[in-house]
Amino acid sequence: MSASAWLPVAFVLGYLLGSIPFGLILTRLAGTQDLRSIGSGNIGATNVLRTGRKGVAAATLLLDMLKGTAAVIIASSRGGPNAAMLAALGAFLGHLFPVWLGFKGGKGVAVYIGVLIGLFWPAAVVFCVIWLATAVATRYSSLSALVASLVTPILLWWFGQPALASLFGVLTVLLFYMHRANISRLRAGTEGKIGQK
Repeated sequence: MSASAWLPVAFVLGYLLGSIPFGLILTRLAGTQDLRSIGSGNIGATNVLRTGRKGVAAATLLLDMLKGTAAVIIASSRGGPNAAMLAALGAFLGHLFPVWLGFKGGKGVAVYIGVLIGLFWPAAVVFCVIWLATAVATRYSSLSALVASLVTPILLWWFGQPALASLFGVLTVLLFYMHRANISRLRAGTEGKIGQK
């Protein structure tokens, strides 16, 4: 299959990998109640942590990251950089809007990091450093993700990666959209902090 023919395949592959709801799968295997009935109802690692299963939350974070990385690496090996970027977009959309769960998925932070690792890992390192610094300073997980994602497209542009900067500009807009309730709570001063019961 030619590189150009791989482009739609890469997007579909990314979507299918991204839509695997690891948080829901792992919590069910761990014997907890339906993750969607806990806390925010989200299927991501932050909500998994609310079950009290730190190990399961860590595994969810890792697997959600790796499904994005895997999509990018597989697509890149078969179709080159354009296929890799389409797989990244597909994986991100798959996580946010998984067909298996009525298009109600996670908020995308872990997959954002995962596809960033696959496409340009130095930017992923900077993302994590910014996330950690913001989290230490404010103790807001959501704000940390928003700040780090806002910086990422600028950073990619500075690194001479305009195509990736454009892609992550789109992913950042989507990530902000998925965090709109968090943004409202941050503005109101009611957002929960890391470690807060």
